[in-house]
Amino acid sequence: MHEVTLAPAALADIPATVAVPWGVPVLADRAYDSDPLRERLDLDGFRLLARHRTNRTKPPVNDGRRLRRLGRRWVVERSFAWLKSFRRVATRYERLCHLHDGFVSLACAFIALARL
Repeated sequence: MHEVTLAPAALADIPATVAVPWGVPVLADRAYDSDPLRERLDLDGFRLLARHRTNRTKPPVNDGRRLRRLGRRWVVERSFAWLKSFRRVATRYERLCHLHDGFVSLACAFIALARL
């Protein structure tokens, strides 16, 4: 499935105990550039920040000031790249969730120790 169809369901899985303020930005890449998705997320209280695709025919709706936040996405992507450098995390050998979560936690501890 395409990510645009999965995005609202992923954001709906946020637990009710987590207080999400209205209009919180959702940072995404160009694959999420869809006007129906923007409207759906606006109704749910999120603001989609995604660069426009190069083949977009409709007028742009992005605010340039808000798009500067996309420059910080590399922090998350870099962290995932560090996690994928551990073989047991990159290729999931464990069938049980709690074992895989344990190896992810161990990999995060090794990454944190290496950064000290």
